[in-house]
Amino acid sequence: MIQRMFHTPEGVRDVYNGECEKKQMLTGRLKDVVHSYGYCDIETPTFEFFDVFSREVGTTPSKDLYKFFDREGNTLVLRPDFTPSIARAAAKYFLEDGFPVRLCYQGSTFINNSSYQGRLKESTEMGVELMGDASIDADAEILTMTVEMLKKTGLKEFQISVGQVDFFKSLIEEAKMTEETVQELRELISNKNHFGVEELIARQKLSPRLEQAFMKLPQLFGSADILEEARSLTDNPRALAAVARLEKIYEILKLYDADRYISFDLGMLSKYKYYTGIIFQGYTYGSGSPLVKGGRYDSLMGHFMRPAPAIGFALVMEQVMSALERQNIAAETKNKKALILYREEAREAAVNLARQKRETGTPAACMVMDDIKSREQYIEYGEKNHYAAIFLVEKDQKITTIERNK
Repeated sequence: MIQRMFHTPEGVRDVYNGECEKKQMLTGRLKDVVHSYGYCDIETPTFEFFDVFSREVGTTPSKDLYKFFDREGNTLVLRPDFTPSIARAAAKYFLEDGFPVRLCYQGSTFINNSSYQGRLKESTEMGVELMGDASIDADAEILTMTVEMLKKTGLKEFQISVGQVDFFKSLIEEAKMTEETVQELRELISNKNHFGVEELIARQKLSPRLEQAFMKLPQLFGSADILEEARSLTDNPRALAAVARLEKIYEILKLYDADRYISFDLGMLSKYKYYTGIIFQGYTYGSGSPLVKGGRYDSLMGHFMRPAPAIGFALVMEQVMSALERQNIAAETKNKKALILYREEAREAAVNLARQKRETGTPAACMVMDDIKSREQYIEYGEKNHYAAIFLVEKDQKITTIERNK
């Protein structure tokens, strides 16, 4: 019992010292990007009623939720996903005048993953939601902001892969497949299992044209040229409209100079059922999981009695930090804090120095020295704790400065 007190539960971890400082500084820079696009901060509760994340919403499976009860017996859930929470709040407080609402957030999400998956059960997410705007301009703005945020982290090489769930859904409706068959097909396509798709489709007795479209789906990824190939595979009006929308979005991305970070994947499918249009994921080297996920969810607001189009994304800070470390990209910090060391007889001079530093914007920590530890031990402490400068204040008010490079 005592030993367990010093350990965190499986799937969560402490973040401290330099790592915590880098994470906070990085968060601040990413917030600047979001705010530069006119988005306003919102905070929603860490836990919500179960209905906010119910099966009808199409978010995380019930078995992966952290559930508990309040005094009245209501089932509550630690949020596994911000989007339904933001949608609930927007339905209650905004969207009354019919104009778009731009909201941004930061906080923890909680998913009770199986232990063998080796993933964190608590993650820090930053994200945005643009509600009340169904335009291709909104789609392009969200994708551009995603690019800008990843560039702001310091990453040089990354890619935003963009899909369109309407393309897949329209083919499914045309094929009139059972729900069980659709689920199996989704998994095969998501895993890029070309042979599995071919075997399943062969059993469906579809038209040659529709059969070819399904079998090509796992391979429909790459540059913008892939959109022309997708167009040639079908004459389904809804599927063609999905491709046309992607082409128009791509033209707007060129205006933002964000197109070189964009690729397309019409075989991309999400486990979240609330997505209705474009979906996208951001990848970089050294990270097997996406750094960012997002998409359009025009039906979700209707669950909260306020139908409205919407699109958004969430960036996972732990994935970003891991990618930066593996690519040996230093996360910049504004470490200017100073450590002021003194003995009691030099207290006044030390306090005056600390006040001067703080008033000019330099964080300063004061530490009175005792006779048990040596001066060298105090200096070693300052270096270990990443103080940018160490000041030794003598009783005659003489100040010795030890500058540090980092």
